[in-house]
Amino acid sequence: MSILQSVLTLLPILWLIVALAVLKIPGHKACLVALVIAAALALTLWHMPVVDCVTSALEGFAAALWPIILVIIAAIFTYNLSLRTGAMDVIKRLLTNVSSDQRVLILLIGWCFGGFLEGMAGFGTAVAIPASMLAGMGMNPITACLVCMLANAFPTAFGSVGIPTVTLSNVTSLDALPLAFMTVVQMIPFMILVPFLMVMAGSGGPKALKGVVGITLVSGLSFVLPELLVAKFLGAELPVIVGSVISLACTLLMARARKNKAVEPAYSMQSGPSSAVKDSMSPGVAFLPFILIFVLLLFTSKLVAPVNTFLATFSSSFQISTSAAASTTSFSWINTPGILIFIAAIIGGIVQRASAKVMWETLCATVKQMVKTIITIMSVLAVAKIMTYSGMISDMANLFVTITGRFYAFVAPIIAAIGAFVTGSGTNTEVLLGRLQSEAATAIGASPYWLAAANSVGAGIGKILSPQCIATAVAAVGLTGQDSKVLSAVLKWALLMLVIACLLIGLLQGTAEIWV
Repeated sequence: MSILQSVLTLLPILWLIVALAVLKIPGHKACLVALVIAAALALTLWHMPVVDCVTSALEGFAAALWPIILVIIAAIFTYNLSLRTGAMDVIKRLLTNVSSDQRVLILLIGWCFGGFLEGMAGFGTAVAIPASMLAGMGMNPITACLVCMLANAFPTAFGSVGIPTVTLSNVTSLDALPLAFMTVVQMIPFMILVPFLMVMAGSGGPKALKGVVGITLVSGLSFVLPELLVAKFLGAELPVIVGSVISLACTLLMARARKNKAVEPAYSMQSGPSSAVKDSMSPGVAFLPFILIFVLLLFTSKLVAPVNTFLATFSSSFQISTSAAASTTSFSWINTPGILIFIAAIIGGIVQRASAKVMWETLCATVKQMVKTIITIMSVLAVAKIMTYSGMISDMANLFVTITGRFYAFVAPIIAAIGAFVTGSGTNTEVLLGRLQSEAATAIGASPYWLAAANSVGAGIGKILSPQCIATAVAAVGLTGQDSKVLSAVLKWALLMLVIACLLIGLLQGTAEIWV
């Protein structure tokens, strides 16, 4: 494998960055071209058989449709139906009664509620639902996407009841308990920093922190400290769920304590007058779909093992890709977030007196709204599968190891971020690169726990830059096709976090033995 050929593995990624950030090409078109580039490279330079290339792309399409696109459509359908029934106006009024301060609502909805959704469900819910809620409350849609994507970066490692970190433990053969703890240790500075970045990014820069430093600090600390304790003693499944719930409680208490404090007009999100129909809906009914989402996700999660185990029997596995590197692809037909969210939305819609006709019209409108997003996500997952099974991702990572040598720790997060940029998934990034990170650590005399955890840190940052994540966000707020605007908005913040991650992980790698 020549150096030039290894460098060419970056071509699909570089194309996506240039196409989205510089040329402002719509995401679905840019990703289709990236698919062509990846396939051409795999077929020619990597000598991937045509059948393997085609079936690998088909596996990517299938993985995109179920569960990723399913859960995004379900989340946006829930929001759109809440708009049709008037429930979202009631929710908006109730939340602004807690606080009309945009900065506080960013913390409550984007940080706390978004973190909870990531911990319970993942698969785009943590971006789609909070972003659509904030946009529905009057926030600029680009800003709503930006703050929710920033919030999603670091909970990703423990999303979907800890699946990414559990997966990382399996592929690296490292003990899950110290690995989970090490991961949170590396994330401590970011879990405190990100709420501040969200307030600044969402409300006009550093000056927006005036008057909310205390609540912002508490929101971050009350999330990460419980997360640290849970990871230390219980493992990877519960850190984000527990942390987000405690953070929500603490942030709500502080919001209520400052309720009578005057809010500057620049940060005010007071709700407007409501119609009589909307006023007639009780808060419980308005929130019912979201309460049901919480209950169903909790009741069917691994926390309720008998139910989870029973529902797991309703699944199928298929061998789609013919590549020797491919394994079977599994599909859970009931216990998947998209199905559960649909159930919650339909029950909630019935209670909110939405007719079957209204729900069907809302679903059709949602799918129509999502067409370009569906193309984007299917293309990205096909690129990821082709690059993985052809060996392109592995060669790319090995190139970085060869070039950096003993300074590899400084670039470990970058490698993970590139993997997540391509796959749009923390779990897939752990599968792709987790083993490489731990083996690289052994080669340079570093702790495999430290660099495996670094893979999770980098993956979270790379995920929020991925076309898949951006497509989810823009679809949620009705900006389909404007992916480049969201990428431009989030890019500088993500690069800042990536630089900090590289420096912290590189400079502090010698402290790893303290934490294991």
